[in-house]
Amino acid sequence: MKITRILSALLYLIALHSLVVGIVLVVIPFSSLEFFGYHDYHGSFFRVQGGIFHIVMAMIYSLAAWDPGRYRILVILTILAKFAATLFLFSYYLFAESIWMVAVSGAGDLIMGILVAVLLFKLQKAAD
Repeated sequence: MKITRILSALLYLIALHSLVVGIVLVVIPFSSLEFFGYHDYHGSFFRVQGGIFHIVMAMIYSLAAWDPGRYRILVILTILAKFAATLFLFSYYLFAESIWMVAVSGAGDLIMGILVAVLLFKLQKAAD
């Protein structure tokens, strides 16, 4: 089914995105963080923890992409994760620190979540 292939490709792209973000968070030098709007940041634990979290999420997204029909629950988890991330990132940007990369990440997660939700809805509608 064409929708399944599109959803699968999107999930693989999301997995690749999370993998790259995760690796970057683990290896990026402190001096590069200022470019992304993080000023006076010197701790590494939460940056590396966030990187590992992204890598684990990339594994989940890859499993969902392998067979979206069979692993529908992981597709739903992907949607929930993207919308939770959106809520967190926009709230953090608005109420804690106005870091431009946080807002961009929130917008990216929102777009990814919407796209996956729309494709899952179309897949379910086509199956009915």
